[in-house]
Amino acid sequence: METLLPTSVQIPKVLTIAGSDSGGGAGLQADLKVITALGGYGMSVITAITAQNTLGVTRIQDVDLDVVEAQMDAVFSDIGVDIVKIGMLASPEIVQIVAKTLRKYGIKKVVLDPVLRATSGASLGGDDTAQAIIKELFPLALLVTPNMDEVSLLLGRDIAGPDEFKLAAQELSEMGPQAVLIKGGHLDSTHTQITDYLMWRTIEDNLEVVLSKEFKHYRVKTANTHGTGCSLASAVATYLAAGHDLSHAVAKAIAYVEAGLEAGRFLSIGEGPGPLWHMHDFYPTALVDEKEKR
Repeated sequence: METLLPTSVQIPKVLTIAGSDSGGGAGLQADLKVITALGGYGMSVITAITAQNTLGVTRIQDVDLDVVEAQMDAVFSDIGVDIVKIGMLASPEIVQIVAKTLRKYGIKKVVLDPVLRATSGASLGGDDTAQAIIKELFPLALLVTPNMDEVSLLLGRDIAGPDEFKLAAQELSEMGPQAVLIKGGHLDSTHTQITDYLMWRTIEDNLEVVLSKEFKHYRVKTANTHGTGCSLASAVATYLAAGHDLSHAVAKAIAYVEAGLEAGRFLSIGEGPGPLWHMHDFYPTALVDEKEKR
């Protein structure tokens, strides 16, 4: 009997290589929510298990190197990927095995979120890990997406604000990635406007040129910001896998996270800073109207 259904439907395949967040707001749990919400097929390689909630990180257990490699082999050898998003890699050894396996399979599209410190201040990787990321993964990256604290760790000096983003992006770009997105959301709350700065290399008329763009947007007034960095990088990766160009993918990802922060203002999850609401397009949140309470 003939079927009217197509024999093959292709959707963007996005692999996240990251740590697990037991609280579900960040890490690979957030990545998979974003990928799914934006129409991609999400896959995961767990690099570490964290005991984590809205109040902070209490314990980290690295996954054995051979298990990390086996997870990557399993995905690449059968399913394949359109793009890889990398988050928390807690040791230089894990960085090295991830880079080795990416090179083995010739992976060309990598969005790297160099997660080195949790929002709570907990260390998720020391200086040795930062240097390994620069050496092993920056040259493989299509895009790196550090926040201000991570830029400071990677460059070895404090970054005070947007006026320093251009020079910082240039220095990071010289370390090998094709593009750099510096996120400005870690400025203190007195700054009501956020600036994200994108710098990328491209080819025009057979010559390499460097382009840049600032994305300015107003800060959403909410304490629920857990997982914003993971979510932004995953959104960029999914939009890139769907065929958007880099600048457009970044703009759409910022808009997605903004909408998630806005919707997340009304959520009560945990006793500390909760997550943004990744599924805002499917399950809107709103405060109950005062009249309905009576």
